[in-house]
Amino acid sequence: MTVQAVIFDWGGTLTAWHDIDFHAEALALAAACRAHPESDRASADLLHAANQAVWGRSRDHQQSATITDLFDEAGLEHDPALLSAYRDFWEPHTLTDPEVRPLWEALRSRGIRVGVLSNTIWPRAWHRDFFRRDGVEHLIDGDVYTSEIPWTKPSERAFRAAMEAVGVNDASRCVYVGDRLFDDVWGARNAGMRAVHVPHSTIPSSQLGHTEGQPDAVVQRLSEIAALVDLL
Repeated sequence: MTVQAVIFDWGGTLTAWHDIDFHAEALALAAACRAHPESDRASADLLHAANQAVWGRSRDHQQSATITDLFDEAGLEHDPALLSAYRDFWEPHTLTDPEVRPLWEALRSRGIRVGVLSNTIWPRAWHRDFFRRDGVEHLIDGDVYTSEIPWTKPSERAFRAAMEAVGVNDASRCVYVGDRLFDDVWGARNAGMRAVHVPHSTIPSSQLGHTEGQPDAVVQRLSEIAALVDLL
């Protein structure tokens, strides 16, 4: 059956996987707290625990969250205008793979729609900024960030939201590409899509789900996908 859309995960798929120091991330987040800077370490400890709780609910219950929810979980007030240290911490890990642009151009030249579905607590504007910076934003036909919807992958409803965003209503005509065997592969196949695994990420044990899905295909490079969709 002809593929109508290819939808991509973001972190570890469209960007290279990086191992993250989550304690350093929490310190960067703590810079946005309204408390006195001397309490940054204590705030960071609370935020680190809150981060684990928020992502645990995503893993176990497919419950989405935002940055504000993270601070609420930690019992801390924050100023969104002071999140620059947090965003700067992540900036080096947001670079789009150089193979994305030619791949997306090739897919769209064949009438195949390009989508993005990301489990994220970040606002849409941040992701769009990264895509714009890297010259690929105009190639996206539809994108969904779980900070905007009630569910996270692998909920079928998250995948349905992504299908709606790209304007396709038949899951069997969609291919999902991701680096996680639970969230991406199992989730996509459970939603009726075909799934392609990009196996270069070292997923922390705390983020592994209850099932490892079996992908329809495995690719080592994103550039392989343009030819692969004809075989799925």
